[in-house]
Amino acid sequence: MAKCSFCGENIEKGTGKIYVKKDSKIFYFCSGKCEKNMFKLKRKPRTTRWSKHYDKQVN
Repeated sequence: MAKCSFCGENIEKGTGKIYVKKDSKIFYFCSGKCEKNMFKLKRKPRTTRWSKHYDKQVN
């Protein structure tokens, strides 16, 4: 199982999206919400309260 590149949730097999950039970086997303927050809204997971990466930074 892969982890979402934005929120850190586990992605079940057969669900989610894989996004590959031109520089061959691979991003996994569990939902359109996470994809939109990273690319369109350009938010950082460390500053978004509902992501697991925010919890790691605070604790």
